[in-house]
Amino acid sequence: MWRYIAKRLLMLIPVLLGVIFIIFTLNEITPGDPARELAGDNATEADIAALREEMGLNRPFLVRFGSYVFDLVTKGDLGTSYSTKQPVLSEVMDRLPTTLLLTALSTAFMVIVGVPLGVVSATRQYSFLDNICNAVGLIGVSMPTFWQGLMSILLFSVYWKLLPGSGFYGPLYWILPTFTIGTANAAQIMRMTRSSMLDVIHQDYIQSARAKGLSEGTIIRKHALKNALIPILTVIGMNVGLLLGGAAVTESVFAIPGLGKYLLDAITARNYPVVQGGVLVMAFMFCFVTILTDILYAFVDPRVKAMYSGGRTKREKRGKEVESNG
Repeated sequence: MWRYIAKRLLMLIPVLLGVIFIIFTLNEITPGDPARELAGDNATEADIAALREEMGLNRPFLVRFGSYVFDLVTKGDLGTSYSTKQPVLSEVMDRLPTTLLLTALSTAFMVIVGVPLGVVSATRQYSFLDNICNAVGLIGVSMPTFWQGLMSILLFSVYWKLLPGSGFYGPLYWILPTFTIGTANAAQIMRMTRSSMLDVIHQDYIQSARAKGLSEGTIIRKHALKNALIPILTVIGMNVGLLLGGAAVTESVFAIPGLGKYLLDAITARNYPVVQGGVLVMAFMFCFVTILTDILYAFVDPRVKAMYSGGRTKREKRGKEVESNG
């Protein structure tokens, strides 16, 4: 297990280097000049050239890329923001707790709502309740996030005046963004849970458990759901990784000072160091959540743990020894 974890962590190095290179390349070929944007409309060409030299934009592409990677490895430096002249790492860390809180609330919502609805839909297949769950799931997946956020603000904040429509300053401010993000994710998890459960509950060992006289609740909870969890965990892990990267649309709609809105504003302003540093942090968190999800597989399915620990290899060697002796 530890060997597998170390191997996956080492694989982060080429992945993150590839992310940095792609972001550098996209910034290079994107139309527009950040120096001209910062200098303003009244700046002369000499002023713009001096600003480009100060920002290091006049250096060759590979030189800037190598310098960025060297500073990142040796100093942990993600660069300096063009607009605020502050270190990108400190600005990202200031906004990251807000995104982490939004991610935690949205994850709790989508798991608490999505998994039970998927189980109920699978165990009541083709019933009226199953049709209702499928309809709700289809609406949740199809509904655009920005539209749902705007409609939520219009209904709950403008018309009914029940909840605040912007900011992230307390529990009341958390409700609408969490509901907006969690709806689509809960619908995805509900559909995956239903599909995975339907594959499991028709297996022979489930029929054997029923024949032994076990209660239906025990069969669903201890046998069916546990064996159906791996694809469900995969979907949850992917959604959590995306949320940790920053739900840019939702944070912009509700004016939440998180990582997603920070990156969106940086892209609009062509603030390249912020884009590079923010995307790098997003990629690292996504990879970390993916590794954590793979580790959770071992606790859900003993077969995966045996594969990680080399148990399968030992059994294969023992089988070959028996064959050779025979």
